[in-house]
Amino acid sequence: MINKRKSSTQQNFHIKLGEKVKVISGQEKGKIGLIKKIIRAKSKVIVEGINIRFKHSKSTRPGQVGEIKRIEFPIHSSNVSKYKE
Repeated sequence: MINKRKSSTQQNFHIKLGEKVKVISGQEKGKIGLIKKIIRAKSKVIVEGINIRFKHSKSTRPGQVGEIKRIEFPIHSSNVSKYKE
């Protein structure tokens, strides 16, 4: 049986954690924010205040109320570029 492995090549990103970026395509086009997290395996980034979605969670115990949280979801790194003032 052939053993299939994922290549462990390190990707070089054009942006770094904490940098100011501008969204260049998509629904949030033109907005500016800071990089909060980089997900290298999927080539995605989480930008502060960009791509905010609602996450619904059920109650885990009887008598507890469910929640609706606002979470920043990742966007692809090709959709952002460095922002210079």
